Amino acid sequence: MGPKPVDRRAPGQFRSAADVAPRTAAKELGLRLREFDLAVRIEQVRTVPGAPGGPRRVPRQELERIKAAPDFPRGLRERLRVMGASEASELLDISPSRFARLARAGCFHPVGFYVNRYRTVVWLYLADELRDFADNSSALLTGRLPAGMRTRLEAGTDERARRWRERRVKQLARHTDSHWESAAAAASVLDDETLARAVPDPAERSRLMALRPCLHEVRSVSQATRAILEELCRAEGEEEIRWYRFLLDAELETARTADAVAATLAGRGPAVPGVASGPGEGGAWPAPETGTRADPGTARRVAGPPTVPVPRRRWSLLRRRRPKTTPRPAG
Repeated sequence: MGPKPVDRRAPGQFRSAADVAPRTAAKELGLRLREFDLAVRIEQVRTVPGAPGGPRRVPRQELERIKAAPDFPRGLRERLRVMGASEASELLDISPSRFARLARAGCFHPVGFYVNRYRTVVWLYLADELRDFADNSSALLTGRLPAGMRTRLEAGTDERARRWRERRVKQLARHTDSHWESAAAAASVLDDETLARAVPDPAERSRLMALRPCLHEVRSVSQATRAILEELCRAEGEEEIRWYRFLLDAELETARTADAVAATLAGRGPAVPGVASGPGEGGAWPAPETGTRADPGTARRVAGPPTVPVPRRRWSLLRRRRPKTTPRPAG
């Protein structure tokens, strides 16, 4: 099931005097800032855009909804409970080695990670999702693993970083406020060289890089640890890179169409194929034809946010076309 549709209204339409800052919301919910950030990422707390360029905010009614729940605050804290592999194996009542094999095979989507003092990546999992796995896939907790899974593991498959990137990009896409930001979310896991090949127009590429979100906050760490973090935030292997380029192309097509419609309606540029240059019969503006896409190598004016609704490709539809995962060596 794909992520929820994203509302594309202008940021100012969301703002309300009752909206509160993240720090205030975390304090009211009895959460530390790191816990609150996780709650936003996994959609336990709904946020809306704040001031342009500022952090997102939490509607007052959202805080009241959460605090009115019969299991608050213990239920909220339990839904935010994360654990490493050792604790997770105890929760599932399996050996640590079996849990590691299931994790490398992609049975779990890590919700986060950190690099310990030995420069080892420690993956974190949601306790709620582990319990769901135990309820729905109990056959994988005992006995021999399926032959196909054993073959992939013997070939060195390790899906943990890829599964985390997949989850993180979806989280970022859900919190975008424009089509260009959605494209930037898809581009966030591509290195600069790959992005240059995917988006040859320098103006478009600069716009994407300016909007490209951070997958993982990097604080004061050593150069070696920084290199590990940067590697984990980049797509690896032809299959994964091809998939994110496909997502990027789809989002760019929508963003370009939005800009063309906005520029035409505002009289800032000539009509483009598939977009009417003036009102039709009865004064109505015809809808733009779909499937039209400008040459990606052609320079174009950068317009502001679209002022009219623009058809948007849903991520849930794109997922149906996702290529099958192929084994890759361990990172």
